[in-house]
Amino acid sequence: MELKKYELGEILDVTRGASLSGEFYATEGEYIRLTCGNFDYQNNCFKENKSKDNLYYTGDFRSEFLMEKGDIITPLTEQAIGLLGSTAIIPESSKYIQSQDVAKIICKKDLLDKDFAFYLISSTLVKQQLSAAAQQTKIRHTSPDKIKDCTVWIPELEEQKRISKLLRSLDRKIELNRAINQNLEAMAKQLYDYWFVQFDFPNEEGKPYKSSGEVMVYNERLGREIPQGWSTMPISEILDKYPTTKRYETKEYLSCGKYPIIDQGDSYIVGFTNEIDHLLTRHPAVLFGDHSTKVKFLDFDFARGADGTQILYSSSKAVSQYYLYLAVSALQIPNPGYSRHFKYLKELPIIIPDLKIANKFKNIVKPLFEEWTKNIFCNIELTKQRNELLPLLMNGQVSVNSDLSAY
Repeated sequence: MELKKYELGEILDVTRGASLSGEFYATEGEYIRLTCGNFDYQNNCFKENKSKDNLYYTGDFRSEFLMEKGDIITPLTEQAIGLLGSTAIIPESSKYIQSQDVAKIICKKDLLDKDFAFYLISSTLVKQQLSAAAQQTKIRHTSPDKIKDCTVWIPELEEQKRISKLLRSLDRKIELNRAINQNLEAMAKQLYDYWFVQFDFPNEEGKPYKSSGEVMVYNERLGREIPQGWSTMPISEILDKYPTTKRYETKEYLSCGKYPIIDQGDSYIVGFTNEIDHLLTRHPAVLFGDHSTKVKFLDFDFARGADGTQILYSSSKAVSQYYLYLAVSALQIPNPGYSRHFKYLKELPIIIPDLKIANKFKNIVKPLFEEWTKNIFCNIELTKQRNELLPLLMNGQVSVNSDLSAY
């Protein structure tokens, strides 16, 4: 496969977004302003930014800054290590406004395939050049000109399309698994709400308990009625201790390995280790982000990253790990400040259901979470395959037509 040398500016254009005035930031509206929080840089895809509540913009802006579905964007500021060079694709037209921290990539169609450009910008070759040229301040920055100055070697257009088709097929499988997992979790949460919030679990006759007029008793701690025979207690009283283990530093994370390292970030699996001495092998477990109130479900051997995550285990037979995860996910945790969320969590009440109902619920949701976990690890393997193929395809070591079948 023949590769031709270009500077990126010869095959694409890079435009900076609008400077949006803070006085027009709002908690609701028609348009959402893009930020660096819209980049899932660990999975190299778009994500909805849930870190802020004032993401809407109600002021005037030029129409050229309103993004269309399929537009490629890349960040201009590195608010997290590894962010520069990541790419994302806009999922919906006429909804997102390009802000000044976000660049739009516009391909020259006769030289560069759009899907190929998505992977080219996020390749190690370009990321290393952007990192080396980044302005070193408290938060590192790049610019449209620095992106366009990057040197790349690319194949002819038809080969680009074959490469991007292969890589996109892997990403589609990853996206499908994510969508399946969102549905699985939504099903579990809906059932939890129906049974343990609305209290319409099946009674002895298989009818909805509360709606059928079964006995409800007022609970002072909750300030509401709960089914007769049920109780409440502070979460601290049902939590079991977990063993003290080493917390891995960022420099110890491997990009792939046998065992995930977890922390309280959005993606929560932040790296891997091959060591077995410091693993937590008791699972299912529930991860609670002491700094961010993130709640994650873990049903695999794992190690802990260097942050304030708490691992929750239930000591109550009536509170399975599945129930604990869904109950904690549904709680409204106060925001008392850094490193105090866990203290407040422990003081909040949890409903202790009838053991028979609790076991029935566990048996229903357990297969959902087992499928959810299987998809997580399927995506880890697919991501590994994509990341291994990406540099080989980009530098010509592997050809889609021939060498790939042998690879």
